[in-house]
Amino acid sequence: MTSTRQSALRWGVGAAVAGAAGVAGLAVGQLVRNRRTERPPDDGCDYVETPDEERVVIAADGVPLHVEIDHARDDASSRTTVVLTHGYTLNLTGWVFQRRALREAGYRIVLWDHRGHGRSEEGEDSSYEVGQLGDDLAAVIRETTPEGEIVLIGHSMGGMAVMAFAEQHPEVMRERVIGVGLLSTSAGGLRNVDWGLGQHLGAVVHRLGPSAVSRLANQQDLVRQALRAGQEVEELAVHHFSFASHVPRSIIRLTADMIFATRLHVIGAFLPTLMEHHRFDGLTALDGVETLVMNGTEDRLTPPDHSEAIVAAVPGAEHVVVTSGGHVLMLEHPDLVNEQLLALLQRADRAVERPRRRPRVRRTVTDLTGRRRGTAGRSRGRAGV
Repeated sequence: MTSTRQSALRWGVGAAVAGAAGVAGLAVGQLVRNRRTERPPDDGCDYVETPDEERVVIAADGVPLHVEIDHARDDASSRTTVVLTHGYTLNLTGWVFQRRALREAGYRIVLWDHRGHGRSEEGEDSSYEVGQLGDDLAAVIRETTPEGEIVLIGHSMGGMAVMAFAEQHPEVMRERVIGVGLLSTSAGGLRNVDWGLGQHLGAVVHRLGPSAVSRLANQQDLVRQALRAGQEVEELAVHHFSFASHVPRSIIRLTADMIFATRLHVIGAFLPTLMEHHRFDGLTALDGVETLVMNGTEDRLTPPDHSEAIVAAVPGAEHVVVTSGGHVLMLEHPDLVNEQLLALLQRADRAVERPRRRPRVRRTVTDLTGRRRGTAGRSRGRAGV
């Protein structure tokens, strides 16, 4: 392949995936000039976890879903199961820091890969829609956690899957779900998001993203070759759309590997359902369930007003707004996310014994320097309520 052709393909891939997965449609040259000297060093961390148990759960339409389970400690006072559902183009590895924290706290944890993501198998293109993900989550719960209390945590498209599940299975929400965490997600209206590109360029990406991905879907190997050749540009694009502050290069690489391991036709097939997603009516099923909503102030993919809309629709929701926070909060500010999820679990456990309606709270967490895993030092941040 000629150098010119490689360069052109990298730009085409960037534009296509940008429009589809939020890694897209940016002025890469300007990013390179602005950030060439700012990229964080690699911290050499290992993000591979060994589950206590692996399962294959068969979805209602026959698609095998990859599931991992970490068992609760024998001495754990709580037998609550935490189900972690990842976002669009990622996989269950994205929860690595939360998995470690929840396991250390003694909780039973269930993690799974969406269809067409990670180690789960692909389905028919027509099955790549949010309603199906709600059904898939129901299958995972039915096969792995047939009884006991549950807390559902979802990031981005995973949060949408939780909303779809709540809408489809209100009886489970009433009888078994004691807590819900919705991170960097939306209940609808994503068609109006410009992804930080401005109104006009954002509209272009919305219009061209699906078709661009579709045209490249049959050239997956060629795409991977081009991306490897342009790794610096790839990492800069991923950092720009996933994070709002410096993170170790290994975190950028981990995120990029998850995104670009997702097949292009899966990315393209899911995109329309994200634009059409509307689950505000389904949020009524969260009334009475201990609920946490988290978002970053600099999230380009699911902007802060989308979390505001969820909070307005769920009485008593706890709202945590992270300054200098991007879209992939659980990897950008893992310690903070861990703290908030553990606090949610504690509130949920207490609420089971003493149900009560909590007032709506908005908390802004500031000055997070040093709290990110992989940074030098362990200085404390300040929290303002």
